Amino acid sequence: MANNNDNKMSREEAGRKGGEQTSKNHDKEFYQDIGEKGGEQTSKNHDKEHYEEIGRKGGSK
Repeated sequence: MANNNDNKMSREEAGRKGGEQTSKNHDKEFYQDIGEKGGEQTSKNHDKEHYEEIGRKGGSK
């Protein structure tokens, strides 16, 4: 990936490398757990209308 002028890693490259390393260190269960936690938090922060709206957007593709 492209580096900036100071030979520092770009945010894009850092994110990619971090994601690759995370996937090497964790298994499917890890991703299921964090997905479940995210879903629970989202359901606490949003109401029925939020889910209806994203459902409509998903169906319109």
